[in-house]
Amino acid sequence: MAQARRAARLLASMKPDAIIASDLRRASNTAAELAALTGLAVEHDEALRETYAGEWQGLTHEEILHKYGEQYAAWKRGEPVRRGGGELETEVADRAAPVVLRHADLLPEGGTLVVVSHGGTIRTTIGRLLGLEPSSWESLGGLTNCCWSVLGEGARGWRLMEHNAGTLPEPVLGDDD
Repeated sequence: MAQARRAARLLASMKPDAIIASDLRRASNTAAELAALTGLAVEHDEALRETYAGEWQGLTHEEILHKYGEQYAAWKRGEPVRRGGGELETEVADRAAPVVLRHADLLPEGGTLVVVSHGGTIRTTIGRLLGLEPSSWESLGGLTNCCWSVLGEGARGWRLMEHNAGTLPEPVLGDDD
């Protein structure tokens, strides 16, 4: 919660026009901190939930490697893998990116939308918005808790202006070496 409060103070200075968030508890609570400072309502959308990882759900990194080593290796190479029977990364982008685009279209000219979601969903959505090949989405790297990316619309589409902002470089929980 301290991380969320700190992020909210920094993000409030960007004078957001709207906040959307996953309906899952951690994202919802994080968004509520920003809403309290800005007076904006948070619109929750289940399409912004984290990637469903099937049988991998709830396992530690070590357990996944032990039980699903080959599948994990294929996923890390950028192959389309239903981790533990869960969602493909492209399916996550298929459900989340349209929500972001719909809300961005509602903003006033030059407006700011804050999207509060989860690492995998954020990475796949950014990859989709930037028009990157799905096999390269992993190259965006993870986000540290309560950090953010900044995207802007340019003459040729979306541009990544900042990534993992709000912290000094440090290992991201869940990323491997």
